[in-house]
Amino acid sequence: MPRTDVMLSDPRLAAAQETLGRVLVKAAVASAQQRVRDGLAEPGAAVDAALALLPATAGGLKGVVNATGVIVHTNLGRAPLSPAAVAAVAAAAGYTDVEFDLSGGRRARRGRTALAALAQAVPEAGAVHVVNNNAAALVLAATVLAPGKEIVISRGELVEIGDGFRLPELLESAGSRLREVGTTNRTALRDYQDACGPGTGFILKVHPSNYRIEGFTSEVPIERLTTIGPPVVADIGSGLLRPDPLLPGEPDAAGALLQGAALVTASGDKLLGGPQAGLLLGDEHLVERLRRHPLARALRVDKLTLAALEATLRGPLPPVHRSLHANVTELTRRAERLARRLGDRAEAVATIARVGGGGAPGVELPSAGIAVHESLAARLRSYDPPVVGRITGGRLVLDLRAVEPGQDDVIAAAVERACT
Repeated sequence: MPRTDVMLSDPRLAAAQETLGRVLVKAAVASAQQRVRDGLAEPGAAVDAALALLPATAGGLKGVVNATGVIVHTNLGRAPLSPAAVAAVAAAAGYTDVEFDLSGGRRARRGRTALAALAQAVPEAGAVHVVNNNAAALVLAATVLAPGKEIVISRGELVEIGDGFRLPELLESAGSRLREVGTTNRTALRDYQDACGPGTGFILKVHPSNYRIEGFTSEVPIERLTTIGPPVVADIGSGLLRPDPLLPGEPDAAGALLQGAALVTASGDKLLGGPQAGLLLGDEHLVERLRRHPLARALRVDKLTLAALEATLRGPLPPVHRSLHANVTELTRRAERLARRLGDRAEAVATIARVGGGGAPGVELPSAGIAVHESLAARLRSYDPPVVGRITGGRLVLDLRAVEPGQDDVIAAAVERACT
């Protein structure tokens, strides 16, 4: 059995320690030694076995090929960053001028260029601020605008977000009280008017982005809510900054502000296509109050998020936008090419993709992909990089709408290997 210290002194494993760290390399050495004991590797090949067991990075997260047909897939990290955003993150990974004025040699406002990019993208906002996610944005708004006061909200907008977190409990944790009005399916202006008074902190308008209520329904638009008196906070959720013809029912930040919302909150890692962040846009004095509150320090974003957000706003269109507006004819051609390459192991199929991430529920996006035997699902997930699809009707469908064209070869190689 090769000794641990001898294996670690091998130049290849010594180099691996420089990039991955000693702990990971020692774990791979121990696993390789066990393979030798089990007769699965020759003693002379122990170092090669250890090298094969080493991860690509020191982090535990793996990049995957998203062939589920869900563009903003929460379990797969929501929006993939654009190459421009990735480059910006790499540039900001070391020392950076995130809070420093290079010309004057003095402290400067944190993330000023990212905030300027957001303000430029939504000029309808008097001021902007960024926190670490949309839930944080709402908590900050409740803490500043409604401490010990009531937040008036329609019963049809009491949403539950991911992992069992519920909006009412989130807001109440900030010391506010919820005043529910209307019914699940119908809420009228008089319901809000009757509920508002001296104890009202603000009216909250929430876009129920992950479900729909259909049939005998009614809701009150923002512009009518602004006639009551208290400020209106609009949680648009999915981070659409301007209208998109493909998503006619999805509210956007610019539209909500033009309708009179005092404050708009949104996510940065959904339809915007950037990093996880909570966007706050609205009245200048109101946003400044939120920015200067002590809780804002606990919710602030790091330099990597600021860099990625700015590059998303200023750079080329992010992958989410490209996937959302992908040409179905071209997707079909790609699927047919993959099917021809894989022969009888795959079939080109028409599919329906979704926006995902709680955005645009009910919107169906015609798409295309390949269908293979469902037994390949686990094997494809163990490929490097893993390929994740969805099982439908006893087959595994690999939808191409959220797959970069350069990843088609990866899918083909993964299926070929899985079949053998």
